[in-house]
Amino acid sequence: MVVIRLSRGGAKARPFYTIVAADKRVRRDGAFIERLGFYNPSARGGEEGPRLAQDRLAYWVSVGAQVSPTVARLAKQGAKAVAPAAAA
Repeated sequence: MVVIRLSRGGAKARPFYTIVAADKRVRRDGAFIERLGFYNPSARGGEEGPRLAQDRLAYWVSVGAQVSPTVARLAKQGAKAVAPAAAA
């Protein structure tokens, strides 16, 4: 089964996550099928927040991929951020 989840990177006290589509049996930071975006929880000021390819996320969900709760929350936040920008 394919799961869309976070893969951790970064330094010891400065986490940085990539959002990936990976086989469920592969370890958290192991091989993945496709990179869908990134999330920097310690982003400050001018640094970019989460970025997620919504079209690729929709594709993977349409073919049966499971989305982790954290990625679902980030996708929901990203959709809210894009909606007001598109309306303007």
